[in-house]
Amino acid sequence: MSEPQAPIKTPRQLITAVILAFLVPVVVIALLVNFVASSPLKSPGSTAMTPEAIAERLRPIGTVALAEGGGSRALLAGDAVYKLACGACHDSGAAGAPKVGDIAAWASRLKQGYDTLVKHAVEGFRGMPPKGGNADLDPLEVARAVVFMANRSGASFKEPPAPAAKNE
Repeated sequence: MSEPQAPIKTPRQLITAVILAFLVPVVVIALLVNFVASSPLKSPGSTAMTPEAIAERLRPIGTVALAEGGGSRALLAGDAVYKLACGACHDSGAAGAPKVGDIAAWASRLKQGYDTLVKHAVEGFRGMPPKGGNADLDPLEVARAVVFMANRSGASFKEPPAPAAKNE
């Protein structure tokens, strides 16, 4: 049998192999470091302080539009006010609102009387916001809506009359 041959036969080949054994890994490591360091890395939240991100966070949620006073407006009837402001809760019974037409639910309220019901509707009561959440309503319109709902639920209130026109 013959003896195996070594790949390095001369001292020159040995020196070249030793130099390359150190030099090649160093070059590979340097190239990897350069590749990793050259790509811009953004950590999570690093864009949170950019002017665009700050402006987006400070952006107004809504706007307020002021209407010009153009004199008196026609007051709405009870059923129109009910559809506009009251029906959202009193049709479904949301937040404990008595459903219109539910005589049992309205009985204890009707015993309190017309004035108390109107006061609660105008000023708000428990979960109900003042004027059913529509601040533009006139108290007379709210009273008409109360009469509309109460009469559909077993009462026999008389609708409040419109105020007399002012003579100027």
